[in-house]
Amino acid sequence: MTTAAPPSLLSCADDYDPNSMPVPKARAIIKQFLHPITTVEHVHVRAALGRVLAHDIISPLNVPAHDNSAMDGYAIRHADLNEELETSLQLIGTAFAGVPFNGTMAAGQTVRIMTGAVIPNGADTIIMQEHAVVENTTIRIGTGHRLGQHVRRAGEDLAHGQVALRRGFTLRPAEIGLIASLGLAEVAVYRRLRVAFFSTGDELISIGSPLAAGQIYDSNRYTLYGMLQRLGFELIDMGVVRDDPKLIEAAFREAAAVADVVITSGGVSVGEADFVKHLLNNLGEVVFWKIAMKPGRPLAYGKIQDAHFFGLPGNPVAVMVTFYQFVREALLQLAGVDPIKPAPTFHVPCTSNLKKAPGRTEFQRGILSRDAQGQLTVAVTGEQGSGILRSMTEANCFMILPTDQGNVTPGTLVEVQVLEGIV
Repeated sequence: MTTAAPPSLLSCADDYDPNSMPVPKARAIIKQFLHPITTVEHVHVRAALGRVLAHDIISPLNVPAHDNSAMDGYAIRHADLNEELETSLQLIGTAFAGVPFNGTMAAGQTVRIMTGAVIPNGADTIIMQEHAVVENTTIRIGTGHRLGQHVRRAGEDLAHGQVALRRGFTLRPAEIGLIASLGLAEVAVYRRLRVAFFSTGDELISIGSPLAAGQIYDSNRYTLYGMLQRLGFELIDMGVVRDDPKLIEAAFREAAAVADVVITSGGVSVGEADFVKHLLNNLGEVVFWKIAMKPGRPLAYGKIQDAHFFGLPGNPVAVMVTFYQFVREALLQLAGVDPIKPAPTFHVPCTSNLKKAPGRTEFQRGILSRDAQGQLTVAVTGEQGSGILRSMTEANCFMILPTDQGNVTPGTLVEVQVLEGIV
C-alpha cells in the first residue's frame, strides 16, 4: 500500500507527515486545495434563503426613497420653535404613509404626520404626538426639541449605488427582506454544492431491521445527513457499502462522477478490512489519513478524480468532531461562502477533572453554564469515549485542549467553542 500521496497534490504541502498531522497544519493544508464552485444560477428571492450570493448586490435606489417620519406626530419647522416658551402652530393637514401632504408648510404651520409618511415640504423636524397638545386646529409644543429629530433621511439605510450585500454572503431572512426592499425579484447565487456520502462496514444495518449478533444500526449516515442538510447542500445518500474492495471502488467512482465532495464514515483506520486508503491511492490522491487529535485520529483527506474526499472515522462522536473541525469550513469555502466565520472560542474555568495526555489536541464535550454568581463555567458531559453519541446530545460546547496540555484540575481555564451556530 502506498504511504504518501502523489506530488501533484502535495507540492504546496511542505513539512508534511501523513501519519500524524497536527490539527492546525491539517486545516491549512486542506484550505490550499479548495477552489470554490463558479456556476451561477438566478433564483426568485423567495427561493434564495440559505443560498450563497454570486455577485455583489448594488442598491438601485435610495432606501428609504424619501425623507420620512420615524414617529406618529407633527411635522414642523424647527425655526418656528421658541427656545424658552411654549410654541403654538396652526394645523393645516395630514400626511399618511403612502399618501403625502400636498403643499408647502409656511412659518407657523404644522402637519399631522404618521410613521413612514413623507416629510412635507418646508418641514425639518418631527414632534412626537405625546409631546404636543391639540386644541382644535392649534397645536401647542413645549421646549427642548432638537433640529431634525425623528426624521429618517432618504438613503440612510442604503444609498443609490451602494453595495447592499457582498458576493459570498449566505442569505438569511434579513437579507431576503433587504433584497425585496430594493425591488429585486431575482438574485444571482452559486449552484448548490453537491455532496455524496456513504457508510462502510459489514456490521452496519439499516434502521427498521432487526439486529443480528455483531450488527449495529448505521447512525453515522443520519448524523451526516443532518449536518449537511443544515448547510443547505444538494445531498446524495448512497447508503451502506459493504467491506468489499470492488463495491467500495464502484461507490467511489459513482460518487466522484456526480458530486463535488465525497464523504465516507469508517474504513480509514488500520484494520485489515479497511480498503479505503488503498483504493484512494489507485483512484486519486491521499494527502493525509491520521490527525494528532482525539477523537478522530483516523481522518483522511484527498481527491477522487475532481471530487474532494473526506474519510471520517467510524465512531459516531469522532464523525461529528471531525466534521465540525475540518469538513464544515471546507465545504463552505467550496460553496463560495466568503468570508467564513468560524465559531468563536473563549476561555472559562473548568469545574471538572479532565484526563488528558500531552501529544495531541483533544475535543472533549462540555456543558457551558453560569454559576451562582453569574460567571460562565464549563463541565465535562461525562464519559468521553468516541462511541458515546449521547455526549454530543448533552453538550453545548467543545472543550479544546491543546497538544501540550496535560490533565486539567477544577478551576483551570480551558478554551471552549460553543456548538450553537456550527451544529
